[in-house]
Amino acid sequence: MSTTTGPDRVNPFGRALSDAGILAWRSLKRIPRTPDMLIYATIQPIMFVLLFAYVFGNAIPIPGFPGARAYREFLMSGIFAQTMAFAVASASVGLADDMSKGLIDRFRSLPMARSGVIAGRVIGDLVFNTFVMIVMVICGFIVGWRWHNGFGQALAAFAILLLFAFAMLWVGALIGLSVGGPEVAASAGLIWLFPLTFLSNAFVPTPNLPSGLQPVAEWNPISAIVAACRHLFGNPSPFASPEGFPAQHPVLLSLLWCLAIILVFAPLAVRKYRSATSH
Repeated sequence: MSTTTGPDRVNPFGRALSDAGILAWRSLKRIPRTPDMLIYATIQPIMFVLLFAYVFGNAIPIPGFPGARAYREFLMSGIFAQTMAFAVASASVGLADDMSKGLIDRFRSLPMARSGVIAGRVIGDLVFNTFVMIVMVICGFIVGWRWHNGFGQALAAFAILLLFAFAMLWVGALIGLSVGGPEVAASAGLIWLFPLTFLSNAFVPTPNLPSGLQPVAEWNPISAIVAACRHLFGNPSPFASPEGFPAQHPVLLSLLWCLAIILVFAPLAVRKYRSATSH
């Protein structure tokens, strides 16, 4: 019986996991060297919190929940979801930059799992976005946001947000591997997110939207994440159709959306990487 333990006997999954961990660490090591990246990543969501909480808060009523404090509690789940969705940009620009600099070609010449290259970028960006989310939580507490259903359900909400970020990072990976450079990736990774975010329940309650847009907004994947977080945090979460599936099962719908995005875009990103490095 053969007892060979050389490279040919290495578990492919274990090898891919090890490669992903190494490349995730490489991605995270950039942060202390480029602190401005962390600063700009946190400034944008903080600006959204302050603008909507103090400028638009009194102008956007929450049906059934009067007062500016209600809007701030309504707002924070939308800011969390938007920030996690914008993780698309970091993955798309990072991979496009690696492609343009020839770094991916260097990885191809090494005995590395191809899926580990993309997974490493995704994992590193996920850890980075975890830190950004912590900053957002602190900012939320400062403006008056609180959770009311206990620490356990709050953790569940944060877990859903990180799962959503993980899913969106695979979308960003596919975009970064499909465009010509980091400049294009920056635009392609964000331009479609703005209408998707604003056509949701992130900043405006769906009962306040035109009737034709209400079902579109309530089935929006970002709306599902936001509604699930509001449900778990115990924050105001009005629906135009309170008897509909998004209103009755927000957590389930958010998980279904996250899994669907991962199942579609993760294989596509790996396949795109293989085709991009096969010539």
